[in-house]
Amino acid sequence: MNNQQYPQQPGWGGPQQPYGQPPFQPQPPKKRGVGKFIGLGCLGIVGLFVLIAVIAAVAGGGSKSKSSGSGHTTTVSSPSKGQKAATQPKRKVVTFKVWGTAPAGALGGLDITYGSDSDTRKGTFKNGEFEATLPFHKDALFYTVSAQLQGSGDINCSVTVDGHTKKGHASGGYNICDAQLNAGLLGDWD
Repeated sequence: MNNQQYPQQPGWGGPQQPYGQPPFQPQPPKKRGVGKFIGLGCLGIVGLFVLIAVIAAVAGGGSKSKSSGSGHTTTVSSPSKGQKAATQPKRKVVTFKVWGTAPAGALGGLDITYGSDSDTRKGTFKNGEFEATLPFHKDALFYTVSAQLQGSGDINCSVTVDGHTKKGHASGGYNICDAQLNAGLLGDWD
């Protein structure tokens, strides 16, 4: 028989912990996460950029500078709340034109249509010319003007959007003068 005695734990019959030792192992100290440090560093960098942007907006909020080709800078002051702007911004318009000689044929006078991809209108040719305007809509895909001769004549047509103009020409017979400007991907018209 083995003469070793094991201290008994009350009620369990197993070995008893030596006096002064806790009944369980203490938890190891928490490790500092590198991720928390990196996260706070990134947040600080983003905060710095936001702070710089706010300071730049406050510093440059009172005036706008325009540079001309000759190297001179012109400063344009914004009106304060108490002042009214001297001129209201002009609404953009689209201009449609047809001009030339187009005698009425067997089917009547010159047949003119103009408008955009969502708005088509009829026009009347008087005294060798036609001109109409429509409000500019930034969502339009294209603006067009079309004029068909009725047996003879020589005509030109144009459509102008935001300073860009397309022209067309037709001569003789039942030919069609057509001019169309299309909206580009970047908001330019061609």
